[in-house]
Amino acid sequence: MKTLKLTLMICLSLAFSFSAFAQKRDLDNFRPRDQRGIHIFEAPKDTVSDFDGVKVRVGGASTIQFQALNHENSGAVPLVDLGDNFNLATANLDLDVALYDGVRMHLRTYLSARHHPEAWVKGGYLLIDKLEFVKEGFMEDAMKYLTFKFGHMEINYGDAHFRRTDNAMALYNPFVGNYLMDSFTTEVGFEGYFRKNGWIAMLGVTNGRLNQSAEETNTKPSFVAKLGYDKQLTQDLRFRLTGSMYTTSESSKNFLYDGDRAGSRYYFVMEEVGASSAGNFRSGRVNPGFGTELTSIMINPFVKYKGLEFFGIYENATGKGFGPNPPSRTYNHYAADLIYRFGANEDIYIGGRYSFVDGEHPSGQDISVDRLQLGAGWFMTKNILAKLEYVNQSYSDYPLGTILAGGQFDGLMLEAVISF
Repeated sequence: MKTLKLTLMICLSLAFSFSAFAQKRDLDNFRPRDQRGIHIFEAPKDTVSDFDGVKVRVGGASTIQFQALNHENSGAVPLVDLGDNFNLATANLDLDVALYDGVRMHLRTYLSARHHPEAWVKGGYLLIDKLEFVKEGFMEDAMKYLTFKFGHMEINYGDAHFRRTDNAMALYNPFVGNYLMDSFTTEVGFEGYFRKNGWIAMLGVTNGRLNQSAEETNTKPSFVAKLGYDKQLTQDLRFRLTGSMYTTSESSKNFLYDGDRAGSRYYFVMEEVGASSAGNFRSGRVNPGFGTELTSIMINPFVKYKGLEFFGIYENATGKGFGPNPPSRTYNHYAADLIYRFGANEDIYIGGRYSFVDGEHPSGQDISVDRLQLGAGWFMTKNILAKLEYVNQSYSDYPLGTILAGGQFDGLMLEAVISF
């Protein structure tokens, strides 16, 4: 009996301890890794702090899909035979550390990814909202509006990257697949933010490289900028509009549209016989293949009225490629999400996304790709999300004899997401 009482007391003590720990997991100026974070873009700016010493937040994500897709092309290049089955489960490990009043570190490690089944570091950064470590009250008035960010990090080009799947972190994405022309890369750099009365301005500079090395290359710094307005206009209406730019004048290889080394959610689609999952990890995406020069702009409107939300993309990218590519090529990317969330806490949603890309193929031929995604999701808890998606993607005007000529794929995807 004494043993039973002791066991019950230990269990109750642990339960209360974990409950208290859970209530204190969020850090200052932190985008929650659960349902609360889905409509947050940049990490919030709030000078109020409860810092009382170094605090480590351990988090992560785990995601798996069931894929039932079919694909076809003109037949000039034979495609992989697709079956219906589960994809590789992916996982992330996040460490977020409050180091000082107004100073936080973030580090993300991919424990398993389509491209790399072994663990590897995506990147990390230092985020500074106060300069109290210099001197108490140092630049206090200015720092009410300023934020500085340093590190090998996901650059803040456009708003689409806030709604995309980052390996196992798929909870912010209402669909299973990412955007058709997926602008995402990690580079070493600095970003400075100014925010006041809903206005946001950001300027950044990076070394323009995805893979870091002291070896000399013909890569010059890249510059990133963003200007926008984000305001909760009424209790029911939220409005945000931003414009972004990324530019580099010289690069040995630019990774803005193929910098996601975690991989696409649509495994093996439009890949030829003998393709490997890791080696062909960008299946279904449009990569313009820019190299030596690139200038891209992206405009993103976001409107949320009660449970109805709209998110849009207009993107224009002009750059130079390699080898026989035309001296300069331009790609346009259009996308629109329309989502309706309902239930007591908007735990259930339905929606659609349409994406369209047109541009100049390396052969010089004008091509286009369009994708329709219809989806639904259920937040079983704020940390667990189940998704269902129907996807249909078509390739138009690709040169005869290439694998994407007459290309098309469609089918169903199921995804289970855990994030904390």
